[in-house]
Amino acid sequence: MMRSCRFSDTSHVFTLMVICFITLFSSSVHGQGKIRRFKWEVKYELKSPDCFEKLVITINGQFPGPTIKAQQGDTIIVELKNSFMTENVVVHWHGIRQIGTPWFDGVEGVTQCPILPGEIFTYQFVVDRPGTYMYHSHYGMQRESGLIGMIRVSPPSTEPEPFTYDYDQSLLLTDWYHKGMSEKATGLASIPFKWVGEPQSLMIQGRGRFNCTKNMTTPQRSEAEVCNASHADCSRLVLTVIPGKTYRLRIGSLTSLSALSFQIEGHNLTVVEADGHLVEPFTVRNLFIYSGETYSVLLKADQNPSRNYWITTSIVSRPEKTPPATAVLNYHPNHPRKHPPTPASSNFRPAWNDTRHRLAQSLAIKARKGFLHAPPENSDKVIVLLNTQNKVNGYMRWSVNNVSYQHPTTPYLIASKHNLTNAFDWRFTPPESYDSKSYDIFAVPSNANATMSDGIYRLKFNSTVDVVLQNANTMSVNNSETHPWHLHGHDFWVLGYGEGKFNESEDPKRYNLVDPIMKNTVAVQPYGWTALRFRADNPGVWAFHCHIESHFFMGMRIVFESGIDRVANLPSSIMGCGQAKR
Repeated sequence: MMRSCRFSDTSHVFTLMVICFITLFSSSVHGQGKIRRFKWEVKYELKSPDCFEKLVITINGQFPGPTIKAQQGDTIIVELKNSFMTENVVVHWHGIRQIGTPWFDGVEGVTQCPILPGEIFTYQFVVDRPGTYMYHSHYGMQRESGLIGMIRVSPPSTEPEPFTYDYDQSLLLTDWYHKGMSEKATGLASIPFKWVGEPQSLMIQGRGRFNCTKNMTTPQRSEAEVCNASHADCSRLVLTVIPGKTYRLRIGSLTSLSALSFQIEGHNLTVVEADGHLVEPFTVRNLFIYSGETYSVLLKADQNPSRNYWITTSIVSRPEKTPPATAVLNYHPNHPRKHPPTPASSNFRPAWNDTRHRLAQSLAIKARKGFLHAPPENSDKVIVLLNTQNKVNGYMRWSVNNVSYQHPTTPYLIASKHNLTNAFDWRFTPPESYDSKSYDIFAVPSNANATMSDGIYRLKFNSTVDVVLQNANTMSVNNSETHPWHLHGHDFWVLGYGEGKFNESEDPKRYNLVDPIMKNTVAVQPYGWTALRFRADNPGVWAFHCHIESHFFMGMRIVFESGIDRVANLPSSIMGCGQAKR
């Protein structure tokens, strides 16, 4: 029986109502969920995660941030203090649908105003599904400065998972730049345009190995001060295993630019989960993973136990100018510092431009039998989104259907709920398709000019929507890029992938409507397309965007709104910017 709530302190009625809702929702999911409280201080510290010292965002002194561990139905309460001197901050809970709490999705300009320096903000939400998720900053390009971490949600003890393992380990993969966020963002927003370049390092669980002999000294500091290969911050990660045991590796990627391949020398990996959903198990030699994705793989410690093995991650989909990251798989009782007898470069890794194998892995991911959530047979709306590189008033931008996203000063959720009709362009609905018959996706655009808009897509509540992501040539000859797209507030069924231009009459006939996997992030390959389907059944305003930081910053994003009349009264804590100041 669902309990009732009583409010004796009328000065905090709204806050109590939210707590009550979350508690009751948690109870309705699987009995009485626990309340898990965290108190975080976010600030910059000088650290050397790849041996090169720079300012890094830490949470309570940690980089990456602490892993949140919870059980399905638990309530997470994070009290976050912004101790930056001059920067705002917000935190997005990547993969958590925020059912009933859309204002805590943590997207500046979409669901909340930013948290100002010195302020304390409290996030509170229910983790309604088991699985592997992440959190990260969603303010400008701040994520790549280090405000990142993982969320691990276990199922109720009464509902065991359909696979077994002995130990559980999280591994967060990132790429790493030595320049600061502001310098890179300024270059992207300048005339002439200045690209951020390729990352200096890759990292596994916040540790990388930049080659200090290539480091340039600064006039004020010696080379040893700037880059120190013996620094404890950049010692290789060691993952110790016991022979014969099975390990669940929860692997997440929060790279700012790079798609990755992850591999462990001499070992196979069995994929069992993707973005919080169980996968029909399949075995890979290497795991392709894109920014915003999470996977669980099972690793059996079944190789020669007298030696250690290399763990590596390398760049794919872009020219490999950044060296792989390395860690060590340490077979107990070997010494953790015992190097594998083979060079790290000998560990198998695929060619960076081998698109076919990346596409094959995507096609192999199916929903696990017995855990299927069948998609609706048909959709109510089809939106085809052409991803292009463009110019707007001389500035380099990324666009969707020739429209580049313009960030509002008043968050959409606040403007929509409070009917602030002049907070953004309510009259403009972004295009739902492009001229597919005449547009040549393999050529540089004949007219590279695009427009800017802050208009949003309004979806009928509970309607079924198909989105087809179409990649095309950039403004450089013979160049098309990989784009991982992430949807907030929902999961979607991945119906299909293809090479070349999407055929609206023929390709839907080949959609997988039998056992498609559900995800929150999916990649669209160069000169290819990806089709997905979701139900607009979570009231709120939700971002949908490329998860590459520079592309997101340059306008490669859209916003969906649905069921705004069903959203409860907004908490005052998310107000304070734009027209929300009133």
